[in-house]
Amino acid sequence: MPDLPNQRTAPAPEATQDAEDLGHPSLFINREISWLSFNERVLEEAHDRAQPLLERVKFISIYASNLDEFFMIRVSGLRQQMLAGVVKTPPDGMTPSEQLAAVRRGLLPQLNGHIDCWAAVSSELAEQGIHVVAYDDLKKKQKKLARKHFKKEIFPVLTPRAFDPGHPFPHISNLSTNLAALVRPEGGEISFARVKLPGFFSRLLRVPAEEGADPESALGLEHGSDIDAHYVWMEDVIAANLDMLFPGHEVVGAFPFRVTRDADQEIEEDEAGDLLTSIQENLRLRHFGSVVRLEVAAEAPPELREVLVQNLGLAPCQVYSAAERIGLADVMELCALDRPDLKDEPFKPKPSRSLAGEENIFDAIASGDRLVYHPYDSFQPVVDFVRAAAADPDVLAIKQTLYRAGQDSPVVEALLRARENGKQVAVMVELKARFDEANNIVWARALENAGVHVVYGLLGLKTHAKMCLVVRREGGGVAHYLHMSTGNYNASTARVYTDLGFFTTDPDLCGEAARLFNALTGYSEGEVYDHLLVAPGSLRANFLGRIDREIERHRGHGDGYIAFKMNALVDEECIQALYRASRAGVNIDLQVRGICCLRPGLPGVSDNIRVTSVVGRFLEHPRIYYFRNGGEDEVLMGSADLMPRNLDHRVEVLFPVRDERLRRSIVDDILAVHLRDAVNARALQADGSWKLVEPVGTLADEALDSQQWMLDHAGSWSH
Repeated sequence: MPDLPNQRTAPAPEATQDAEDLGHPSLFINREISWLSFNERVLEEAHDRAQPLLERVKFISIYASNLDEFFMIRVSGLRQQMLAGVVKTPPDGMTPSEQLAAVRRGLLPQLNGHIDCWAAVSSELAEQGIHVVAYDDLKKKQKKLARKHFKKEIFPVLTPRAFDPGHPFPHISNLSTNLAALVRPEGGEISFARVKLPGFFSRLLRVPAEEGADPESALGLEHGSDIDAHYVWMEDVIAANLDMLFPGHEVVGAFPFRVTRDADQEIEEDEAGDLLTSIQENLRLRHFGSVVRLEVAAEAPPELREVLVQNLGLAPCQVYSAAERIGLADVMELCALDRPDLKDEPFKPKPSRSLAGEENIFDAIASGDRLVYHPYDSFQPVVDFVRAAAADPDVLAIKQTLYRAGQDSPVVEALLRARENGKQVAVMVELKARFDEANNIVWARALENAGVHVVYGLLGLKTHAKMCLVVRREGGGVAHYLHMSTGNYNASTARVYTDLGFFTTDPDLCGEAARLFNALTGYSEGEVYDHLLVAPGSLRANFLGRIDREIERHRGHGDGYIAFKMNALVDEECIQALYRASRAGVNIDLQVRGICCLRPGLPGVSDNIRVTSVVGRFLEHPRIYYFRNGGEDEVLMGSADLMPRNLDHRVEVLFPVRDERLRRSIVDDILAVHLRDAVNARALQADGSWKLVEPVGTLADEALDSQQWMLDHAGSWSH
């Protein structure tokens, strides 16, 4: 693969050009600030008028949803560190309080951009017949029908909660949309009440157009054609009809607000007799975690803000005024409209060329290693692999890890069928997969009830590795078939996450995977793996050794080259090793979708490192690590990003691709294409900012959209 020219940039103001200390804080970008930059790249997709309109709505929603999770996990963690007086700092040297202040400074202009983007997109939606309006903008007949619908369908389930000396301040649940109602009895003083929007109603209430709104007709709101769709915000409908909730009172005002709570409660596993029960309790407590953010309508009076701030125990810096709507993640509801003219052109994942036409999937895998690249390749071969194992009378056992299986999982159904058919089935279900705990609990119970051997991982570690091992009786002995992946066994996310799956019968890899499964389900200490890179343990050391090997190769021959594609680059030791490689002259291309704490382009430190990021139609999720190794190319793939949590606190696996044909295909047909993206890619600058990649090279490269190329050339990696 040809080296890509590095885009040199000026150093960050604090960076020392002749710095010998590769641990100097100026050489690292703060993790939280880097994440904010990633989410800003998501928002840029929503601003992009080249995107279909409802795809822009999708990115507006994703930005908001990402931010909710960021506050629930990262900001809450920083506040806990600050309150606990934590003095240890990350490699960039920022204290928790400094990081919180930097997050707020960086976030405020983003939030304004988010609101501006929604205003622009909603205006364009109206031009296309999709009208999302405030209640005051409804016509007379529409309002009359909306009030009738409110009385019939919404009013019966609302529960107003008063706050006065006789009524304590109500609990405000995490991420719920609420109205702070100010009401006054005749001749009395203004009082506060909370009205929570029921979570089972859509946030956007569809109403008929004025000409179709007949308030004397049957109750309910007509849906009509998606060519001319009209929506009103649920909180507006409730606010406009609060007189029904507070008879005899004047409704002075109603102002939306929303709280975000700490959702990362820790589990003391050594004190948890039943991990599954503890996880269930943790899910319940998530609604009661400490408040880390209050979003409130900008027009809310100061007295009301003070009531909320005081009773929620917040500092002023935790309050965010919303000039328009709060909780814009809910606009994802619009993406369900049947408007293909406003969406990406649909595509159908193609059957894997390497497995198509094979009557027996085991024979196909036995004839040579196979590669699938989702969503361009169908996820069906993975499902078929487990289903075939469940039905095949020669299969003796199936061992599998499940991190995020999702709802209605065909993989789990196949495992249940395997147990019904008398197979030995062992499944490592990771209950601590954040925000997927509820799904995983359901599957864990179902599997246990079916007699499957279910384990919940190792003490203090999340099991993030993606493996499925099938043991089959063949020729008087047993054979092993192994699937490993960069992504989860989730058929739903496989349609929108890009991930690589790998099938093999390689005895070295299968044997070590079997030992790793035994370590997960039984007792094991000091296991040594010669072919798999396993964390925690040897993964970091083996990985750093490969970087050092490339440095030595370059010093002797001048042809050192490294290319990585991953989700995040945070680990200090890995970053320092890449800096050492750059100093030695090794050319390095990194494509990091999300967080990147490395600063490229620093003279004397990272001159030879180029960092890009691709945010596009699909979520870039593979981990591919390529070392040229003097022409003896090495490709590692797997579940691990280069982050301390992956390398130290999770069970992770990177596996080598030993088949030369597949290795070249991964490098030339997947990795190299993504690194040449000149449509979706942004390039990281030394100061931490990101700029659109400027096309270089041939005319074909000038407009290269790597994801579209993959759609157009699906299966080329399996030739």
